[in-house]
Amino acid sequence: MTDQIQPGSGPETHGDLDDLDDLVLHLADVGVRRGGNDLLRGVDWQVELDERWVVLGGNGAGKTTLLRLAGAELHPTAGVVHVLGERMGRVNVFELRTRVGFATAAIGGRIPPDETVLDVVVSAGYAVLGRWREEYDQLDTGRAGGLLKSMGIAHLAERTFGTLSEGERKRTLIARALMTDPELLLLDEPAAGLDLGGREDLVGRLSELAMDPDAPATVLVTHHVEEIPPGFTHLLLLARGEVVAQGLIDDVLTSENLSAAFGQPLELERSGDRYFARRSTGHTVRTDE
Repeated sequence: MTDQIQPGSGPETHGDLDDLDDLVLHLADVGVRRGGNDLLRGVDWQVELDERWVVLGGNGAGKTTLLRLAGAELHPTAGVVHVLGERMGRVNVFELRTRVGFATAAIGGRIPPDETVLDVVVSAGYAVLGRWREEYDQLDTGRAGGLLKSMGIAHLAERTFGTLSEGERKRTLIARALMTDPELLLLDEPAAGLDLGGREDLVGRLSELAMDPDAPATVLVTHHVEEIPPGFTHLLLLARGEVVAQGLIDDVLTSENLSAAFGQPLELERSGDRYFARRSTGHTVRTDE
């Protein structure tokens, strides 16, 4: 598959690659191979400090593998990965991971069900799951409470994690990921499994976060264009472990590129600052402009 990197978005546009100060992520010709299968091949990708990226693709496209590389949870089989200016393979990944906020269903599955929502969030300061004997001051609990409020779940602070709905759990995990004031925020399918109301509430809150100039650089993985929050600036399309297209979201998110990524004819529609996609009917209905 040939990469269709949009003009102005490719690796060559960032100047001297020895200077990584302005890059949150830098991947050069990266591949990941497991069990004789290529999960990623020849990926070139860069994320700058003020960018909000969506990684979009179907099942098996390599999205989660890419996110694990970005979170310093996986080493590449080929190529070079820099995370927050540090080269993978030459850095203490345990220290590096403290600078990255990661919200994923896998983390949610490891949280004790009897843990209070407030403790789920505040314990991120010690990078632990399940509060034990750690001591937290008022500044810690105040920040955790503020993050719960920003996610619309401050009223759930004393509820136990196991009693939450799927949407409430997702918002709790995002608050936890933000607790340490990370330099990079990674969101792995945050709207997966939510009903329409839960999805729309979460998309709205992620949109507010994306538009906050003080928020960290963010990468959000999804299967669906309907889940792209307004305010996200860039898009990386993946299919079968390779880049289909990448760049500014308005340039990359097209019917042609979606069709190439998902392997079937798709029509993309836009309503305001939201996107919708469906299988092409094979004919076009024209409307007056």
